[in-house]
Amino acid sequence: MTAAPVPPVSPSPTTATTPETDGAPPALEAHGIVKRFDGVLALDDAHLSVRPGEIHALLGENGAGKSTLIKVLTGLLAKEGGEIRCDGRPVEFDSVRDAHHAGIVALYQELSVIPTISVAENILLGDRTPRRAGLVQWRDLRRRARAQLDRLNQPISLRRLAGDLSPVQQTMVAVARALATDARVLILDEPTASLTDVEIESLFTVLRALRDEGVAIVYVSHRLEEVFELCDRLTVMRNGSTITTNKVPDVTVDEVIAMMVGRAQGQLYPEKGTATDDVVLSVAGLTGNRVNDVSLHASAGEILGIGGLAGSGRSELLRLLSGAQRRAEGTVRVAGRSLSPGGSVGRALDAGVALVPEERRSQGVILDATVQDNIAVANLAEVSRIGWVRQHKVTGLARTALDDLQIKARGPRQHVSQLSGGNQQKIVLAKMLARRPKVLLLDEPTRGIDVGTKAEIYRLIRELAAGGTTVVAVSSELPELIGMSDRILIMHEGRVSGEVPAEAADEELLLSYCYGRAA
Repeated sequence: MTAAPVPPVSPSPTTATTPETDGAPPALEAHGIVKRFDGVLALDDAHLSVRPGEIHALLGENGAGKSTLIKVLTGLLAKEGGEIRCDGRPVEFDSVRDAHHAGIVALYQELSVIPTISVAENILLGDRTPRRAGLVQWRDLRRRARAQLDRLNQPISLRRLAGDLSPVQQTMVAVARALATDARVLILDEPTASLTDVEIESLFTVLRALRDEGVAIVYVSHRLEEVFELCDRLTVMRNGSTITTNKVPDVTVDEVIAMMVGRAQGQLYPEKGTATDDVVLSVAGLTGNRVNDVSLHASAGEILGIGGLAGSGRSELLRLLSGAQRRAEGTVRVAGRSLSPGGSVGRALDAGVALVPEERRSQGVILDATVQDNIAVANLAEVSRIGWVRQHKVTGLARTALDDLQIKARGPRQHVSQLSGGNQQKIVLAKMLARRPKVLLLDEPTRGIDVGTKAEIYRLIRELAAGGTTVVAVSSELPELIGMSDRILIMHEGRVSGEVPAEAADEELLLSYCYGRAA
């Protein structure tokens, strides 16, 4: 799929358009913000200006500086240069509390709900909790919390522990908590990553109502279709600097992508044609909790796409194949070798089956560990000898991964928590690729990743397939399934509802299979 040609893009931060004030100062401004980590510039003369009563998109590739700028604006990080203004007045935020008192609240991409307390308590944490004589006023707390959930049309029980909620419900609780602060500036970092289409539209309805009330909203998303549907203006960042600010109707998607990556988009998906007739993965009658009697096969060099609605069993299918979940019935064979029905990740890895999970931060990486330790922990046989870890092997393996996957990090000893989401995803890939698997299982491999990094990952996946690796990839995005796959299976209520070669697929056909309807 080739984008329409666009003119060469070489703007500088000084070309950013000046926001119209309409007689009132911007609700939040950042001018010339500078921030370094270990001497490396993360923000270099970054600018942002958000008006009351607008939804303003903040865009850029992973590592462009968006999250760092947000953390500076909300008091999580101290700036080293530049100025922040609220309603035209200079402000200094020494903490998140300072920003909250100024009416600036952020909801970050990785949710921070507290799993061991109730939904109501999560929504009204801290100084928002109603008290009298030091005692929590539970009736008032639940009334206020219910009001926020009602704004989101979410009938979630207030007494449930947040840890018992689904990821979608946890997202809605985090949004409700942000709204409960009466924020004048609301910053949302990838708020729709775990939401269904219906829930996204419900959230958009709330955001538009807040905009009409005069709230300034900063909206960070890699989904450009959302930006063009929801936002009034957009600001693009690249390499820590602001590139431009425009009204959304004045630019096209291709122009925005070109500004983000610094070049015309080009071809997003690589050429196909690497599949062979050599069947590597053979599955018969596979059954788990939701998955029911699934049979499939995949060949060397093939990318098999797996689609379906949330809850269809697509992610459970990968867990069953990887040994992360015990299967009730069925057989799994890899290169002619049967895998034990007991379920063991270690045995599956030894047989050449590797899983890159959907939740990279909780399941794929150790955030407090370094890049090299994260990669080494899954490859101890590669970096050790007679029980002793050889440090030069650990470092060498990490340096190879940094080069091969073009991971943006200061070096092998940088902590993974300091990397952008896209680079964290590459670390998870690097761990598994170092094992040289026969079958690579990918669950939402580009979720929360910018379009430039997506293209890199698609290229990497196709190169693996061209080298003979069998790839099975789950995606909730139908265009992605069509673009990256050789063949597509769709699941509905735990079963395969349709199978189609990618070249014969379109979104309407795949969606009919998603709802269990025959083509």
